[in-house]
This record gives sequence, structure tokens and C-alpha cells, in this order.
Amino acid sequence: MQFTFDHNNINVLDLEKSLAFYKEALGFEEVRRKEAEDGSFILVYLGDGVTSHTLELTWLRDWKEPYNLGDNEFHLAIRVDDFDGAYEHHKKMDCICFENKKMGIYFINDPDGYWVEILPPKK
Repeated sequence: MQFTFDHNNINVLDLEKSLAFYKEALGFEEVRRKEAEDGSFILVYLGDGVTSHTLELTWLRDWKEPYNLGDNEFHLAIRVDDFDGAYEHHKKMDCICFENKKMGIYFINDPDGYWVEILPPKK
């Protein structure tokens, strides 16, 4: 028996704002979309253009309050080939929320408060 990663899901309040953020910040593109017939939800799957793993953004029509992220200890981790370039890009976007220079990583904050860890290339 073999288990493989397929996707991760996060819920978002403003789908268009989140789509724009993930495209600008990480270059993720929409690869698939499912809309409920009654309009109650939209699922949008974003891909990195390299792997088959996707990020599923779930928008719920009737949800109006910010999501409770608890202590926000969970996060996505994204590796980038140009760490310094990515850092400057995210700095200009003003979305860096935490840096750990000792570990050589930093985190960006998406529109709903989810953290995304940015990792340098593997050595």
C-alpha cells in the first residue's frame, strides 16, 4: 500500500484576493475549480507548475467571520530557487510576518492570516 500527497486545503474569506495573493507571492496558478450548483461554495486548486501537489482554496458563501487559526502553528512550506530574490519580492509586498535568520527561513502572511514558510534551495 502506497500513500502519496495530493493537496492541502485552507478556507478563505475573499477568494479573488487570495487568488491574487498566491499568484503574485508564489506564482501559483489555478489548475481546477469546482462550484456548488447552489452557489454555496467554490473550491479552487492552485498548482506550482512543477509538482502535482495542489493547494485547495475553499470559499464558503455563508461564512463571513475571519477563520479561527488557533495558535497558527500549522503552515505551508515552499522551497524557492532564488531565496534572496523571493525575500526582496515579499518585502516589497509587505507580507513578511516572521524571520528566522539563524535558520535561514522566513514566513509570509496570506490575506486570511495563514503563514507560508519560505525555504532556500536544498544544498
